[in-house]
Amino acid sequence: MSDQQAPGATWWVVSDLDGTLLDHTYRWDAAASTIRWLQQRGIPVIPCTSKTAEEVERFRRAAGLSDPFIVENGGAIHGQNAAGEPWEQALGADHTTLRPQLAELEAQLGEPLRALEDLTEEEGQRLLGLGGADLARAQRRRWSVPFVPPSAPGRQRLPALAASMGLQVVQGNRMGHLLGGNVSKGRALTVLKQRLQAPQARVLALGDSPNDLPLLEVADVAVVVPGAEGPHPGFREALEAQRFLLAPQPHAAGWAAAVRSVLDGKLGP
Repeated sequence: MSDQQAPGATWWVVSDLDGTLLDHTYRWDAAASTIRWLQQRGIPVIPCTSKTAEEVERFRRAAGLSDPFIVENGGAIHGQNAAGEPWEQALGADHTTLRPQLAELEAQLGEPLRALEDLTEEEGQRLLGLGGADLARAQRRRWSVPFVPPSAPGRQRLPALAASMGLQVVQGNRMGHLLGGNVSKGRALTVLKQRLQAPQARVLALGDSPNDLPLLEVADVAVVVPGAEGPHPGFREALEAQRFLLAPQPHAAGWAAAVRSVLDGKLGP
């Protein structure tokens, strides 16, 4: 069976979750009506996140979504075919390959890089606000190895060290992420459009942290969603140059306002 195309050929809303659509307590209530508004217009809402497939599937059930999605910072894309059967396409090295390389990276850096999967319940609550089944879903990685970031000087050194190993490190809001060398949210979006035979789809992308930059750079319209203290400083140049738009509020409220502002005038004939 051929893969099912995302509904609506005109616009896709492709969004990061943590810190963008979800706040740091994982609430997204303020965007619920806008998600329904998009669904009524046949516009897919495509999560593009560092989360695992298990985590995204749980969010999709809560939000009533059936659109494709991108997991683990572009490590794999997911969808369903015309018969409703799910599929997964891997885009980089798997966790079994990456995990020993985190230990090698740690040795080269000379600082501890504590993997997410090794966090205790107490550490998960303190660092991520996750415990129990929620923490377990986040820890069951297939295409990445998230880790507690090192010192600021260590964070500056990590990308070059990873690149020397044919890998890469990207930084999210709270965790670093070890990925295969050619993995990114932007590449995953490109592959998803090819797989769904939807080169004409226009993309409104939303993100909040540096790991979202590859996604925002390939979008037709890119929106930075600020945190409570404003947008991430890594986006300053793109915002000043007006390459990216800035949502008017943090998290779900800003997400919803930006989506409606961009698309309201662009859905007519």
